[in-house]
Amino acid sequence: MATNRVEKVNSLLLHELSKIVFRDFAFSPEILVTLTRVEATGNLIEAKVYVSVFPETKSDGIVNALQKSVYDVQYKINRTLRQRPIPKIRFVKETEVLHAAKIEELLVKAKASDDAPPKVEK
Repeated sequence: MATNRVEKVNSLLLHELSKIVFRDFAFSPEILVTLTRVEATGNLIEAKVYVSVFPETKSDGIVNALQKSVYDVQYKINRTLRQRPIPKIRFVKETEVLHAAKIEELLVKAKASDDAPPKVEK
């Protein structure tokens, strides 16, 4: 269970990292990159930044590119935030959004099959 301080740090990191990624990284126009959430440890030593990429086939390359630039991103976060300690950033591929999309698709299919009129045999 995250404490109030950890939740505030997560929110602050998500906001600041989103600005840095938007400003400093030039992704192709057909690629949508979203930072979905941040999970900092209770002692604020490390933070996982979850990245969602559309189309899904490009996600591994984008996450690797972000992870290769993590030292530059960390430097900018260290200069921006006025807190101690500042968590060590690690970019991770988001899987929960994809899982939720698959569940949503199954629910839509189930609803469509329930709404179909019953077949009457003659």
